[in-house]
Amino acid sequence: MAKASQDTSKIHFHWTKKVGTEDDDVEQPSTFKQPNSNPSDQQDKKHENIKVKTHVGVPTPRKKLQAVAIARLRAVLTAFGKNRSNPPFGGLLGPRVVGTLFGSRRGHVHFAFQKEPNSPPAFLVELATPISVLVREMASGLVRIALECDKKDNEEKKAVRLLEEPVWRTYCNGKKCGFATRRDCGPKEWKILKAVEPISMGAGVLPLTEPEAGDGELMYMRAKFERIIGSRDSEAFYMMNPDSKGAPELSIYLLRV
Repeated sequence: MAKASQDTSKIHFHWTKKVGTEDDDVEQPSTFKQPNSNPSDQQDKKHENIKVKTHVGVPTPRKKLQAVAIARLRAVLTAFGKNRSNPPFGGLLGPRVVGTLFGSRRGHVHFAFQKEPNSPPAFLVELATPISVLVREMASGLVRIALECDKKDNEEKKAVRLLEEPVWRTYCNGKKCGFATRRDCGPKEWKILKAVEPISMGAGVLPLTEPEAGDGELMYMRAKFERIIGSRDSEAFYMMNPDSKGAPELSIYLLRV
């Protein structure tokens, strides 16, 4: 039995020698000591991990800055677009207005600009030109009407908007046609505008309940106009064609010189 125990111990000793070499005995402590490293080494590794994480997180604030920059750029572009279409001196009218030209057959031309078909006119003038002459000019081709007024040197007059000027010099296709006067919309003018309110675009004749100058008919033309503001002292109104072909048949320019 003693010999048997000695033999088994020898066999066990030889088995360990076969499995574990000297090189393994040298490397084994390093592998087992790695999880049981010093606390200072673990703290250093934690600091390294923290540094790596902070380095990876750097793009996050950049993305936020880019988002903020894009939002500010969009806000600026939106404000610029609003100021362009409705500048601070634009008044009650927008980039698209409703224009109505009317007058008795033997009377003078009245012209009104409205923001909406049912809104009060923001600009109403009476031209010295007879409406028959204007109709003849329009039948022959394109019509360009220029209204000019003088700048006032007085500082108090600088606050007056262009559409509020009282007197204008009138030019029709380059020919001087007297003066135009700004009018208030009274009951008579408002009645005419209400009569043509359902008409979006067209021309025709309306009967007058109160005939003037022996003529009981009123001629009118109504269309939409595109409004272009050049500056505080210049505006242009172009009649919009439904087919969008060719130049506008009627253009009106307001200038303060």
